[in-house]
Amino acid sequence: MIVDLPATTVAKVQRALVKIREEGGAVALGRVLTLVISTGVGAEEEAIEAANAASREHPMRVLVLARDLTAAEPRLDAQIRVGGDAGASEVVLIRAFGDAGSDEEGLVTGLLLPDAPVVAWWPHEAPEVVAESPLGRLAQRRITDASTQPDPTAALHHLAATYRPGDTDLSWTRLTLWRAFLAAALDQPPFEPVTRAEVTGAADSPSTRLLAAWLGLQLGVPVSVPLAGRSTGSGGIHAVRLLRAPGPIALEREVPNIATLSQPGQPTHTVSLPRRSLRDCLAEELRRLDPDDLYGEVLIDGLALPEQATGAPGRPDGGS
Repeated sequence: MIVDLPATTVAKVQRALVKIREEGGAVALGRVLTLVISTGVGAEEEAIEAANAASREHPMRVLVLARDLTAAEPRLDAQIRVGGDAGASEVVLIRAFGDAGSDEEGLVTGLLLPDAPVVAWWPHEAPEVVAESPLGRLAQRRITDASTQPDPTAALHHLAATYRPGDTDLSWTRLTLWRAFLAAALDQPPFEPVTRAEVTGAADSPSTRLLAAWLGLQLGVPVSVPLAGRSTGSGGIHAVRLLRAPGPIALEREVPNIATLSQPGQPTHTVSLPRRSLRDCLAEELRRLDPDDLYGEVLIDGLALPEQATGAPGRPDGGS
């Protein structure tokens, strides 16, 4: 069910939600959190689709604040989606134009679920200091995505400079499968120390740099980062090589979704290593509401490690 509320107010949206619950169309019972999505007008549907899919695992209220501050006339339009149009969540979409969008906190505070955690997500442009922004101050967890910024590498370093416990970034979440495969490979014999590592990826892939930072921090070895030419969007990670005396461990993705894992004394394995969907990354981040301390360490301490970057070519594969 979709209820449109053109030229409305937050108070009218609140009353409409109460009416929908009273009429039995949807209830807030069982909602475990409020997800607040901040984006621009016209860019909200992809984020809503990901939130609806993630809500199968995390029933929640989704508040989407889409703003166009350049509009001359202040206006507030709203839409409430429940039932099949909202997955296992209830979606409140607020489109704010002109001065009507200037008070972010005031637009969402009255629509938060009572006594439930708040997670804020900026799918595109993030505030200057995420934790100190109006929505960031309301949230226990704050999710950004450096890969959507004009300069992803600069965005990563800015996130490091402004990091607060509770911040996280989807460029880190996209590394979960890579980290799992590499950790599992190191748990197998021969148990020889890694002497250096190499992470190959596209020049505009923040995940490549975060993976290199994680390896440098965890292994305490030099990590070189040969970068491919700049691609459209993030070309992602291409390969990781961990160098040891018996021979290298190599995890390489030469085609989308499939990687090869080779180790000394063992046959080469083909493994599934797809680019993680927005839904999967969001669902993972919603599983925890406490600070991700490892992400903070990698962002602050790992990125500060000396990075040996070269211009060696690589093969973009379209994902992390």
